[in-house]
Formats: sequence, C-alpha cells, structure tokens
Amino acid sequence: MDTDVIVAGAGPAGLMLAAELRLAGADVIVLEKDAQPSGESRGMGFTARTLEVFDQRGLLPRFGELTRSPGGHFGSVPVDFAVGDGAHASVTGVSQARTVAVLADWAAELGADIRRGHELTGFTDTGSSVEVFVDGQRLTAAYLVGCDGGRSVVRRLGGFGFPGTDASAELLLADVRDFELPELWSGARRRGGMLLAAPLGDGAMRVVVHEHGRPPRQRTGPPEFSEVADAWKRVSGDDISAATPLWVSAFGDAARQASEYRRGRVLLAGDSAHIHLPASGQGMNVSIQDAVNLGWKLGAVVTGRVTAELLDTYHTERHPVGAQLLANTKAQATLFLGGEELQPLRDVLAQVFRGAGAARYLAGLVSGLDIRYDVGPGGHPLLGRRMPDTELVLGDGERTTSTALLRAARGVLLDSGDGVTVGEWAAQVDVVAVRGGESVLLRPDGYVAWTGESDLTAALRRNFGTPI
Repeated sequence: MDTDVIVAGAGPAGLMLAAELRLAGADVIVLEKDAQPSGESRGMGFTARTLEVFDQRGLLPRFGELTRSPGGHFGSVPVDFAVGDGAHASVTGVSQARTVAVLADWAAELGADIRRGHELTGFTDTGSSVEVFVDGQRLTAAYLVGCDGGRSVVRRLGGFGFPGTDASAELLLADVRDFELPELWSGARRRGGMLLAAPLGDGAMRVVVHEHGRPPRQRTGPPEFSEVADAWKRVSGDDISAATPLWVSAFGDAARQASEYRRGRVLLAGDSAHIHLPASGQGMNVSIQDAVNLGWKLGAVVTGRVTAELLDTYHTERHPVGAQLLANTKAQATLFLGGEELQPLRDVLAQVFRGAGAARYLAGLVSGLDIRYDVGPGGHPLLGRRMPDTELVLGDGERTTSTALLRAARGVLLDSGDGVTVGEWAAQVDVVAVRGGESVLLRPDGYVAWTGESDLTAALRRNFGTPI
C-alpha cells in the first residue's frame, strides 16, 4: 500500500486527524484539492473543549495570546458561557485560516504527507484496502477518511445517507475594513431582518445580514459585496458600501447528518458528517473533536495493534454528539432567524438564561464539556467524561498534570498503589505510578475509561480494542 490512511481534505478536521494518526505511528497522506490554503475563516475561535484538546497535545502556545470571548448568546439570546469558574469560556480572535496554518505545521512536523492541489475523484473499497483515484493516479491505503466538507465527495461516492432538511433561509457575510460599526455580538433585530457585527482584530469587522422572507438562492459562487451592502441598507437603513471587503460569502440553515460515520474502510469526520447553521462557533470545534476521537482508534487499527471492531465506537460515540449539535443549532436558528412573532419567547428566555443553572447547561451543551461517552459499567461521576486537568505527584515525587501525560496521545493508567497492570494493551497504554487519589484509566483523547469500580480488563478491551 502507498500509506496506511488517506485523508481527503486539509481543513481543521483533516489536519487534526493527520496529526493524531502520526502520533499513533500511522502513515498518512492528506489530499487537498486547493493548491493553497484558503484565507477564508468561518470559524473565529475555540470552545472550551477544543481548548482542552489543544492543551493536551501542547498546541496552545502556537496560537499566541488568546482572548476570552466578551460575551455569548444562544440563538441571539444573551447567555454567560463563562458562568461559575469560567471553565466553559471560549476564546475569540483566532481565524480559521490561522488554525489551519498551525495544524498544518504541526502535522507536517510529525511526518504527515500533505499534498495540496490534488483532488480525489473516485475510490473503491475492495474489502481489504481502498483504492483512491486522484489526478489520473491511483493510491492505495488501508482506510480512507472524508474530511472534505459539507459537499463531501467521499460521502457522496461512498453512498452514505445524509438525511435532514434543506436551507430555508440565507445569510450574507462579509469581512470588511475601513468602516466603523457598533458591535452587535448577539445580533440586532429590525423589522426586515437581523444584523450582526463583530470585530476580528487588526481593524477588520465581520458583518452578517439576514432578510426575512428572502429564500435561499442557487449560487455558483460567492455573492458580490454590493449584494451584502444592499441587504444591510434595506434591513438597517445604514450604508456600508464604502467599506473595503476582504471576504464575502453566503450560508444557510440546512441541517443534515450522515446516517453512519463508517462504511467498511471509509469513514467521515467533521463537516463531511454534519452540516448546520454556524451557531456559537460549534462547527469547526466539533469537527476537530471528531478527529481526536477517531485518530487514536484508527491509528491503533492500521498499525496492527488491535482489531478493526474498535472503529465501530467512533460512530457510537460521535454520532450522538453530531445529532445533539444539529438539535441545538436548529433551536438557535429558530430564535436567530425568526421574526417579531418570536420576540416574547426571546424575552422570556433572556430571563431564564440569567440563572446560573440554565447558563451552565447551555454552556456545557455548546462547549462540549457535558459529553459523556458510554465506556462501560460504573457509577463514578468522571466515568465517560474527560478528565479535568489535575495536578499529580508521581511515584518519584515529581509533579505533573493529567493533561501533560496525554502529550504523546497514548492511553494512561494512573496507578495510585493498587498494583494494576495493562497486560496485552502495553503497546497502547502507559502505566504511571501516582501518590494518592484513585487509580484511573485515561484514553488518549482524555476521557476516563475506568475508575476501579469494574473489571479493568473488560474496560481495556471495550475502550482500546481486542489486541492482535
């Protein structure tokens, strides 16, 4: 074979997956149809769970100084996502283009083969490998992963079902310079529609406008800035035509999810598996988290450490997360894009969201911090959840943190003196002696797989696969 895994798409999901595969020891080729990285940036920051993911791989310093988001909203209704200890707070001011650049550098440093200007045109799953056709050539790999966006070629050619709803509304977006506007972080309503304006840094501003009653248009390319300016004037009465456009785009509220994330040797991750209204910056963040869930599992399979059944847990764990993503973004779309008839509901919810309980629930929902995987029996509150960053004292007295132990993307069994061992899973899991606390099994993605209340061997088999 030419490589272990071929990844279609060099966006955040594809690059994160490539790096995770390299950490697992797998060879990977990333195919990207565009010759150069796009400067377009739909995503403009990270949710709390993505910050944790980057921290556990030591990536945060690469992004420079991070700025906490000044506020938050759920479907334009204000809500404080930094409620309580601020653990749910997100950061803003990091463009998707910057995220792609950081992840591309990291993946390349780890040895990923990133091939830009190479478009996948077809593939065949032979049952024992996948033959991928690109630029008149054939590449062969053990697995193919589609990270090629909402219009995924891999999803379409692979015959994946993609049920859901088409867009019923269109929003126009433009990043502009040389124009001052008041900040409208959670949106502003006018009789004719909705407006949003948020600073991007370096004097740039993002504006979004939606006109009530205007159906989505069939487009072959991005709109002209004049179309955005005209819509802004119709809704707000203000003229922004003198601004200098940097990027113009249009998007809608279509909501679809792949019926399965794996078909044989072909898998989907990120926007290839789910599309939705880009609300609360969840799209890119959930896509990155898809890649982290899949990467270590696929890496263990293609390097011959465990059987392929482990890959089934990717669908069972991430498909419900994607379904919840669609549910909450559709709820937000109703609040965000609805007309004056929804204002009484927004007013009531604004009062409800001021409560700490409601704010904490929504913050956990949007950030991904409330995810709990079914990892096996046991009633410990951490079981199936991601391990909080915890200071640890090792057996030799050295101090470290649970997050730092995950840098190598391997499983970690924290042995607090129980004498536990990992047996056949030593190729995937490191045993680390710690002083005090409980013995805990951590997966490479940071989630707790065992806490001592159940059989350790069963937990290892369920979460790390059947060893070969």
